[in-house]
Amino acid sequence: MIEAVMIWNEPNNKSHWDPEIDPNWDLFAETAIGAGKAIERVNPSLPRVLGGISPIDPAFIANMMGKGVLDHVDAVAVHGFPLDWNLWQIDEWPAKIQEIKAVTDLPVWVSEVGVSSFGAEEVQAWGLDRTAQLLIGQAPRIHWYSLYDLPRAWPATTRHKEAEGSSYYRHFAMGLLREDGSPKMAAERFPRHAPALGICQWFHFEDHRLCEAVAWMRRLGVRSLRTGLSWADSFRPNALDWFDRQMEALSEFDVTITYCFTPEHRGIAPHHTSAPQVPEEFAEFCAAMTERYAPPQIAGTPVAEQTEAAQ
Repeated sequence: MIEAVMIWNEPNNKSHWDPEIDPNWDLFAETAIGAGKAIERVNPSLPRVLGGISPIDPAFIANMMGKGVLDHVDAVAVHGFPLDWNLWQIDEWPAKIQEIKAVTDLPVWVSEVGVSSFGAEEVQAWGLDRTAQLLIGQAPRIHWYSLYDLPRAWPATTRHKEAEGSSYYRHFAMGLLREDGSPKMAAERFPRHAPALGICQWFHFEDHRLCEAVAWMRRLGVRSLRTGLSWADSFRPNALDWFDRQMEALSEFDVTITYCFTPEHRGIAPHHTSAPQVPEEFAEFCAAMTERYAPPQIAGTPVAEQTEAAQ
């Protein structure tokens, strides 16, 4: 069920890792190395992927190499949104991947790529087709972001909020499906590119869309899925019950699971982007989740049986 684990999300983006606390990424490197070692101890055959970077910056990957992080992962990943946020054109995608390949021999995944329907659904549909044309065959995994629009009642995961102007509101229009679950024009085109294109869909704690999302991914021909298990959420009441339900519901897909988000009370600053006070605690979370959902001795068995064995 779990085909890979990703260590953090967009570590070079201050919406996900606070550079004021860790300006040279020394603490991130320590945190990532510890997580990589912990995951390997539990399941040595499980691929580990460095959290997708945004912006696409070869200097950041070179920094991670210099700090030893790349010795503890099996792939790196990039995120790109050239029609919405990035200051480069969509046709530059192959060149952007080559920039990363120039500084590492590790495989380069595209773990988030997307186009919003903020301006027009026709733009998103065209962007989907063009993205598929440019990227299929260029990366081992391509995850389209995302299946659903972000509900307007939920905040986007960004430090800038409404100060971004229209850029902030594009966060709410990235889905193939609208907030109410109805399909956009791009949803009709997506099956042409599946299963080479997968989906990245973040599920919030006790997300009401989970079962409907599974049905839609079947309909769209999705095989590979990227989602997350939040270290911060693990401190909520009944967290393991939710994690179990989520992972059981997603068991038919090839899942890349992302471990990320610092609990407020365990960060150097009280925020999910903070470096942790004790990096070993994040490693312990990664090990526990890997043991629960991807232990090598029972890999391939239903999650319910894995959970019973873990308990």
